[in-house]
Amino acid sequence: MYAVIFRAVMAEPDDSYTTTARRMRKLARERYGCREFTSVTENGTEISISWWDSEQQIREWKNDPEHLQAQELGQKKWYRSYSVQIVKVIRTYEG
Repeated sequence: MYAVIFRAVMAEPDDSYTTTARRMRKLARERYGCREFTSVTENGTEISISWWDSEQQIREWKNDPEHLQAQELGQKKWYRSYSVQIVKVIRTYEG
């Protein structure tokens, strides 16, 4: 299993941001097999973690035409800065 950790310092989010973010989460789950997608925003910082079965799914998601447009808007309009980490989950514990 893999996790994609997205961190962003927000600029000026607007209604289109909320709508687009909701659409991107839905698209990731329904079209690309994302298992879970969680986002939290606090003090102007957003952290999103999505869970995937394969790197291939992540690549396909990254290159989706609609997602590419959203990424461009994020870079130009919604985020002051951002980072993306793709990590391989070695072990999972649950209680």
